[in-house]
Parts: sequence; C-alpha cells; structure tokens
Amino acid sequence: MPEIERVPEGVDPTKPNTARVYNYLLGGKDNYAVDQAVAHRMLLAAPDSRTMAWFSRKFLAQAVTTAAVAGVRQFIDLGAGIPTTPSVHEVAKEVDPAARVVSVDYDPVVFAHANAMLAGVPGVTPMLADVRRPEELLERLEHEELIDFTQPVAILCVGVLHFVMDHEHPAEIVAHFREAMAPGSYLAFTHGCDNTHRDFVDMANSDTAGSPAQFILRPRDEVASYFKGFEMLEPGLVTVQQWLGDDLPATRLVILGGVCRKP
Repeated sequence: MPEIERVPEGVDPTKPNTARVYNYLLGGKDNYAVDQAVAHRMLLAAPDSRTMAWFSRKFLAQAVTTAAVAGVRQFIDLGAGIPTTPSVHEVAKEVDPAARVVSVDYDPVVFAHANAMLAGVPGVTPMLADVRRPEELLERLEHEELIDFTQPVAILCVGVLHFVMDHEHPAEIVAHFREAMAPGSYLAFTHGCDNTHRDFVDMANSDTAGSPAQFILRPRDEVASYFKGFEMLEPGLVTVQQWLGDDLPATRLVILGGVCRKP
C-alpha cells in the first residue's frame, strides 16, 4: 500500500515529525520518507546525531532509575514519543513492578502507536495531551486519578523543551509542574544547547521551519534559569555525555541534561 494511503487520519506525511525522526535514528520503523530525509540530512551535518539519540535514551533510563531507587513510584513521561526499548515503564518496573507511568504525547500518530504497543501493560497509560498546556494536563492527570500529586512523582521532560518556542513560555511551563509536585519529587530534562555546530543548526532550521519538528537551541544559563526552586543533582546541568560519566565523546549536536529534586 502506498505510504500516503496508510497514514492515520489527521497526520500530515509531508511534514517531518520529531518523534518519527527520533524513531528512525534509533533504528525504528514507525516513520515516513519525509522523516527519514530529515534524519539523513542531520547525519550529513552531524554524523554523530544517531549516537546522540542513543546517549539521550541512556540518560532517560538512568534518570528513571535514579528516581525509582529514591522511592518514586509514579512517572509522567512528557513528549514520550513512539515506545522504544528501554522505555520508562520497563526501567521503572525493574525497580518496582507496581510503578505507574503516564506516557504523554500530543501527536495523534504517536498516541496510536502507544495505545497499540502498550495495551495490556499494567500501570501504563498513554495520554494525548500538550505539554504547552500544563494546567489542562495536570487537571486531567488528577481528575482521571492517574497521578497522586500528594505523593512524590518523577516528571521526564527529555527532548521536549527545545521544541517549545519562546512565545510559548517554557519557564512558565516548568513552573506549573514544579508547583504541582510534592516535596521529594524529581524532574529530569534535556535541552539542545546553542553551541551546537552551525552546519547542523542551519540544516535543521531549514528543514523544520513551520513544522512540529521546529526547535530552538538556548544558552546553558537560560536553560538553568527554568529550574529555579529545584535542587540540581550532581553533576549539575552538563552535556548528556558528562552526565552519563562514561568518558563519552563530544558530538556536534550538543544536548544538555539534568536531574533535579523538589525539596
């Protein structure tokens, strides 16, 4: 069947999608030709982009383990993307099989994949929602009794905030979640840094302008300012490679990562 005929309703296969590009870089099959083309151009500008995708995935897994070992048993995975191993629920349930996960994404095709792939997994709930509307998301999580905000929660915001434009107020979004979280909660995040190689930035901006994959790279100090009111765990806000601490090589695409705790 031609690709255009198997596209779910409401999905535009002519525009690149962040989750599908990431899925392709991780070796997945849930993507379209337009996503593959963007990924290939990313690899031309920064051949280590696929490596960075795996570093980011490893960061996510370690952040989940950090929160779970600290006693957190409920997780909100923002911008969860197409389910890929190791997933948040797989890592959390290794520590405690009773851990609960809400897998949030605003892309209908991602939601469809999540529903199909996570059906029957106890304690895991896919949700179609937009992180840029935190009040609505928090209200749903509480009203549908998916998250008990009187107890610690871990919010995973990996590969999300650099897709939130300045006029969409990323700092305010983080503040909404911080205010809702109980003491002892954790927030893990990554964000693209503005010292990424210029060839990559120019290519990506040209390919993604006006699409859901459009992004903005920000200075480290600006990113750090979003997390006032949290205690940043060691080693602080550093590149994902530095956070993983395995003597990993630098990459042209520079991604910062951090794990913080609400006191």
